[in-house]
Amino acid sequence: MTGLPQAVLVRRGAYHDSVTLMRVSRALSELPGVEAAMVAMATDLNVSILREMGFGVPESDPGDLLIAVRARDPDAAVEEAERRLTEVDRPRSGSSEQPPLTTRSAAARGPADLVLVSTPGEYAFFEALDAIEAGLPVMIFSDGVTVAQERRLKELAEARDVLVMGPDCGTAAIGGAGLGFANVLAPGPVGVVAASGTGAQQVTCLLDWAGVGVSHVLGVGGRDLSAEVGGLSARRALRMLDEDPATELIVLVSKPPAPEVARAVLGQRLRTPVVPALLGTPALTRGGPGAADGAAAGEAPGSARTPGTAPAPGPAPAGDLTWAAEQALRALGRPVPEWPSWPAPPGTRPAPKRIKGLYSGGTLGAEAALVAGHGDFVDYGDDALTRGRAHPMIDPTLRVEALARAGEQDVVLMDVVLGHGADPDPAASLAPAVAGTPATVVIALIGTEGDPQDLHRQAAAFREAGAAVFTSNAQAARHARSLL
Repeated sequence: MTGLPQAVLVRRGAYHDSVTLMRVSRALSELPGVEAAMVAMATDLNVSILREMGFGVPESDPGDLLIAVRARDPDAAVEEAERRLTEVDRPRSGSSEQPPLTTRSAAARGPADLVLVSTPGEYAFFEALDAIEAGLPVMIFSDGVTVAQERRLKELAEARDVLVMGPDCGTAAIGGAGLGFANVLAPGPVGVVAASGTGAQQVTCLLDWAGVGVSHVLGVGGRDLSAEVGGLSARRALRMLDEDPATELIVLVSKPPAPEVARAVLGQRLRTPVVPALLGTPALTRGGPGAADGAAAGEAPGSARTPGTAPAPGPAPAGDLTWAAEQALRALGRPVPEWPSWPAPPGTRPAPKRIKGLYSGGTLGAEAALVAGHGDFVDYGDDALTRGRAHPMIDPTLRVEALARAGEQDVVLMDVVLGHGADPDPAASLAPAVAGTPATVVIALIGTEGDPQDLHRQAAAFREAGAAVFTSNAQAARHARSLL
């Protein structure tokens, strides 16, 4: 469709969080007769994207909401956008009280345990600063916060004795309440400190498959264990879980950390054993100061509150999150199960020659690249690829297009992440793309049996489309490598 009429409306001061706006944008884009749609805050970035899409944008401020559609009936599409946004607002309606205008004023109105910041990145620093100065821990879902700002926030939080989760913290679970992208997890003895959202999801989902629940998942942001940030939030999160009577074992998950920072973080003297799950750091992953007693030898810790160092385990791939989950199970004296998988249906395909990784989770993609040893891996959740569009856990468009471009000589290795906040039915759009590609497809399906997407139904749909499906990303990567 070309030359369709368009409408661009400005709603003054009508703020909505980015995840809500992404979902509404996607829903509008899928309506019959709609060629293009975007519902977003009027930041400079979003205004520039709309102009690139061919929309004329009226004068607006970053705090305004933009609704832009190009369709056969743009007025009807705008009405649908406003209806969906009203549905989101409805639980807050019915009060005549003026809503608070700042985080600090909101905190002053009543008791609060945590502040969740999900604003455009250029404003997230100031809202998080408000929360810290109010003496409250804060989860910064937003990206776009500079490293210097992150360091400053975490230094201030240390002085105020509160925790900063993030920035770009996409996953957390506090006392059973999931925040951001969150799987349905049973309560249990394992606490997780995670400088990686999808890494935490992989570890906790595997533990769930083994019948082991979690106490808390404290995300600290992917840069926390960098040399610039110095692990400030990871140190505090470890101490918090160490003081939690419900936590018997801690797993520390991270993208490749700065080695000296990882050593310092793990070098804290804690009563609670710690299993490191640090991508790309085999020496640290195999044990070190603060690691779980008996984690490698399969022993249950004699005293869950006794500090110690893990003995060297047997051979295991560096940076393997599945291996780390298995170490945690051994440390708890629990059996390690066979991780569920669904083989591809029988058939004859040309022998593939290369691996293409199409990942929505950066840490899962990095792990797969480490395990597979070679291949071309793209993180579709990278900030550069999510400009003006929903995260690939919500919007499959870019990966559907990539599947269409794959050839007979390719093994396509990809993740599908389930849980609250993610695509409510990823197989609905991805399975037809899998069936239509000439490539061999291997899928790491990250989720639990309690997730709303119905993991078994998703696995069956992908297998019927021709894919091999694994609940372990590392096993999926090894399988992909074996096909070459």
